[in-house]
Amino acid sequence: MPTIDEVKAYLAERSIEVWEFKEPTPNSEMAAQAVGCSVGEIAKTILFIIGSEPVVVVTCGDLKIKGSKLKQAAQLKGKVRLPEADEVIKFTGYAPGGVCPFLLPAALRVMIDTSMRRFPRVYAAAGNDHSAVPVTVDQLLQITSGEEVAVCE
Repeated sequence: MPTIDEVKAYLAERSIEVWEFKEPTPNSEMAAQAVGCSVGEIAKTILFIIGSEPVVVVTCGDLKIKGSKLKQAAQLKGKVRLPEADEVIKFTGYAPGGVCPFLLPAALRVMIDTSMRRFPRVYAAAGNDHSAVPVTVDQLLQITSGEEVAVCE
């Protein structure tokens, strides 16, 4: 499991800083309070299992991902479900509440929702539940090798 220090070092090489907080940031609402931004500006990173395939989606904290749109964008068949906590760790390397789009396993597909383009900057987690990383959507796409998709309602 990547540590916050590993994420910090990785992002520092790309001139991106990691913010750490005393208060917890395990969900969009609490992260927005800590950062001092709107819930929509929080870039939540969520693992889904489509059929048997894990897919990570990064989207705005104020939106819900639509399963049918996700299946279509991923071009996968099967039921879309949220994983159990042990599956989150197995597929992402991070514990629930601290999943971030950085230093994910190379084989894990990352999808970046276009809804985040509403904001000049969004705030992703940095691998624990007390952190935030200010980034642009273009930086997220580049760093994660993610695919830009529209999967929210």
